[in-house]
Amino acid sequence: MSERNDFGSFMVGFIVGGLTGAVVALLLAPQSGEETRAVIKEKAIELKDKAGETYEEVAAKASTVAADARVKAGELKVKGQAVIEEGKAQISRIGKGKETPAV
Repeated sequence: MSERNDFGSFMVGFIVGGLTGAVVALLLAPQSGEETRAVIKEKAIELKDKAGETYEEVAAKASTVAADARVKAGELKVKGQAVIEEGKAQISRIGKGKETPAV
């Protein structure tokens, strides 16, 4: 779980840092207003595309993690049911006097 939080924090920092750097570069660049707007539009399109790619990667990883979690949950359910059935069997044997309780 911590690994996902670290990755999310990294991505937020990366995006904020990239945006900050882009804004500073655009504001300090010796260009006309029209050229600056064109560059901003171009960078916005690039950022949108990159964000889309990142979203797809994160969604794929989340899907994989969810699938793994479902498999593990199913395995634990089966093991838990086996433990419960064994416990019931021991209680039944103890009740019939065929086994002494373990202390």
